[in-house]
Amino acid sequence: MRKGIAVSPGVTIGTAYCIHEVFVDPSRGELTPDEIPGELARFDNARKRSIADLQALRQKVEKQVNKEASAIFAVHESILLDATLVGKVRTDIRDRQLTAQAALANLLEHYRSVFESAKDAYLRERFADIRDVVERLTSYLSDALKKDSGALDGPTIVIADELLPSQVVMLGDKPVHGIVTQAGGQTSHAAIVARSRGIPAVSGVAKILRSTKTGDTVVVDGREGHVIINPDPEVLAAYRKLEREFFDLRDALAHNRDAKAVTKDGVSISLLANINGPSDSEAAKAMGASGIGLYRTEYLYLTHASVPGEEEQLEIYKSVIGSGPGGAVTIRTLDIGGDKTVPFLGREQVEANPFMGWRSIRLSFEHPKFFLTQIRAILRAAAPSENSAGEVETPDVKMMFPMVTNLEELRRLRSFVRKAEQQLAREKLPFGKAAFGMMLEVPAAAVMIDQLLSAVDFVSIGSNDLVQYLMAADRDNPKVSHLCQPLSPAVLRVLHSVVKACNERKKPVTLCGEMAGQPQAFAVLLGMGLRRFSMSPAFVPTVKELATHLTIPMAEQLLTRVLRQTTTSRVKTLLNRELARIAPKLSPILMQ
Repeated sequence: MRKGIAVSPGVTIGTAYCIHEVFVDPSRGELTPDEIPGELARFDNARKRSIADLQALRQKVEKQVNKEASAIFAVHESILLDATLVGKVRTDIRDRQLTAQAALANLLEHYRSVFESAKDAYLRERFADIRDVVERLTSYLSDALKKDSGALDGPTIVIADELLPSQVVMLGDKPVHGIVTQAGGQTSHAAIVARSRGIPAVSGVAKILRSTKTGDTVVVDGREGHVIINPDPEVLAAYRKLEREFFDLRDALAHNRDAKAVTKDGVSISLLANINGPSDSEAAKAMGASGIGLYRTEYLYLTHASVPGEEEQLEIYKSVIGSGPGGAVTIRTLDIGGDKTVPFLGREQVEANPFMGWRSIRLSFEHPKFFLTQIRAILRAAAPSENSAGEVETPDVKMMFPMVTNLEELRRLRSFVRKAEQQLAREKLPFGKAAFGMMLEVPAAAVMIDQLLSAVDFVSIGSNDLVQYLMAADRDNPKVSHLCQPLSPAVLRVLHSVVKACNERKKPVTLCGEMAGQPQAFAVLLGMGLRRFSMSPAFVPTVKELATHLTIPMAEQLLTRVLRQTTTSRVKTLLNRELARIAPKLSPILMQ
């Protein structure tokens, strides 16, 4: 048994599928001599398509952003034209009879050893460029393999160092039942993806890729943070029982999707969904969410082959509004930086502390044309339109800006919105009004919340980043991620003061971090006076069920007791004990 961080609750059993830097199809062994010419041709075709992509991308970025930003694609194109690099891959295919993907994996390991040991930061960045190129090539090679690969035919446990957005897209609709990663914590990409799909997951399991191979039987316990490799029959039987209980309860809770979210004493609450795109929007509707509380638009950029233009963004935003619940959507502008970068906006320089550096609106301010394009698309998506019955409908669209630190930034953001509105009016393009809001995730903004409220229509608390900034601990660093505890007394005190300030000023406030979907945190937040919660769609039924067991006085009394606790462990012990008493049937899916 290996111990990690419980990031998505539930118990599941499946066959391991180990992902390294690139997807190497485990159903493929060595090539036969007859297959070598075809594999060489497949690699050459992927290279040609990648070069064509990069040339088109360079022109598009130069037009939409600037010439300097497009230079990265010229660098990537030169890598694909490098005779030494290409020759090494072709030699591995021809002489070692490796698949093109296996040859690329070897290439990556070779350059990793060359560049990552270098002390020069510039040289280390060149490895990142090579990795980007290899991932682009692999995406084309994977398209051909997906059609006939049987690697993910049954219940699968994906095991990776960290699950990147591009890898999530490559997994598609495969039967992934569990996720285990070496890196990351409760708010990593893997954790967010797992919770949005209702998949049990454990992160921060050191060296799991060394002790597991594709084909192993793996148990994932996302409540306790345990991973068991090739369990003996007795252990397997015990976990089979827990797995059945988890899926039975999850299926039973799904039936409450049409019920209104109300507490035991009849107080209405809003259970909204965090989504990454249109497919998640449909899932939110299926799970019974009342709206979209956070649409993370960065995934549109992270998984896009090029720079999405205004018309393309408009269509996607309209698709999210149309497919989601209630027509209510809060769209967050691009939150790139930290652990999420796109080549045409990031990596201009190596940052020692990227999470506290050039990211989110700080980055957007430096690319005003690019930023305005997104704001214009959001405003156009908010335009009234006629439905099939000829009635005019006005979608409930809100615009939210991440990483706001001070009042000056809010004023500058307002000027961007006004400029976009003026442009659209001059061009006679239909647009609507979108409520103007900020994501509160910087401690400085929490301290000055009373001053910032006058400049916004609403506030969304981004607990993922707020927690790591308050605790001065990188949430994706296994060495310190244990400090990133949403139920820390310090975090709870800050949240209490923010919610109280918003309610006193009658400004709508939503908590849209991952803690909104944690039953223990939900009970405390309810006691603080919070009535709007935005979470991964899969958590909506659980929280809706828990609400029916709680009254507002019960939640307020629980908050009073929690605020007296001096350590996180005491807070958790108290809440686990009380929730087990209040809602015992939910125990199979409660994280410890």
